[in-house]
Amino acid sequence: MSIADPAPPGGRAMRVGDLSEEELLAVITPLLPRGPQTPVGTGDDCAVLSFPDARTAVSTDVLVEGHHFRTEWSTGRDVGARAAAQNLADAAAMGARPVALVIGLVMPPTTPVAWVRDFAQGLAQGCEPCGAGVVGGDLSGGESLVVAVTVLGDLEGRAPVLRSGARPGDLVVHAGTLGRSAAGLALLSAGPQVMAGLERAEDMPQVRDCLAAFRAPSPALAAGPALATGGATSMMDVSDGLLRDAGRIARASGVVIDLDDPDDLPDMSFLEPVAALVADDAGPAARALARSWLLTGGEDHGMLATFPADAAERLPEGVRVIGRVLDLEAPQSRALGHRPGVLLGEEPAQESAGWDHFAGG
Repeated sequence: MSIADPAPPGGRAMRVGDLSEEELLAVITPLLPRGPQTPVGTGDDCAVLSFPDARTAVSTDVLVEGHHFRTEWSTGRDVGARAAAQNLADAAAMGARPVALVIGLVMPPTTPVAWVRDFAQGLAQGCEPCGAGVVGGDLSGGESLVVAVTVLGDLEGRAPVLRSGARPGDLVVHAGTLGRSAAGLALLSAGPQVMAGLERAEDMPQVRDCLAAFRAPSPALAAGPALATGGATSMMDVSDGLLRDAGRIARASGVVIDLDDPDDLPDMSFLEPVAALVADDAGPAARALARSWLLTGGEDHGMLATFPADAAERLPEGVRVIGRVLDLEAPQSRALGHRPGVLLGEEPAQESAGWDHFAGG
């Protein structure tokens, strides 16, 4: 039986359990990008990377079937692209250029080999915008699909941009989209009536974009290093919702984040037609739902940063101002008891409304 053969004897599609680990690696490895800073790639006990800057940004993330993705909603390519994107965004949010990924993949023996091939192609798709390579990892059998990813980023001589550097007077800026992944999840989670409406709305670009944002987000990776070069004082990617992640910067920095009214952001007008499908209402209910997605929806992985107001002319293209950083003693901070936190319309924001892995959101 050839690995390239789509079906073993019996006519069913080839499964992971039909192959040895070496045979499965032979399917995956040719599909994975190597990256230019990898003198030794996958195939040995360790990969070897070459970093001009001795400081390396490192992060690890895990995706679990049924918790972070469902195979009935997402293809293997979607899951691979998503796994790459969310980890590459972590490195970019430190101001580093993402260079390499190391992947651990746990699979039931019944997993189709075609799914694994698609997964590898998705990893390559996610890495393409920044030129990162997939330089190694591990395969294992298990009861469900689990993807563990470690990202390595090159700071290229820049200081890492931490969450703790926001200063009173800074601008709050964002690059990327807000709320689209949450809208995509809502569409996929909706009941039969909404799904019937969704089928009729397949030509609506907002629907297509929101589904794509949930299945395989496309973070503004280049904005991270560009913001760092321009002088960003703090930064992180929006993985758990704008309010929750802005609160993390506020607490780490000991400041108040005062966000502009989200109704003025173009994301609101983009999301409202999708919210009308889900809420079956084109009025206030749809607007409230769109606003909730924008403020609390995670996994778009845009770059949230603070930036010196006197350097606003250095803001990279595609970065928009969405608020200001206030001192704890500022009059507006009275609403928070002069403690670190987030204001929205001069009122304390519900920061806990974003995603939490253990509380369920």
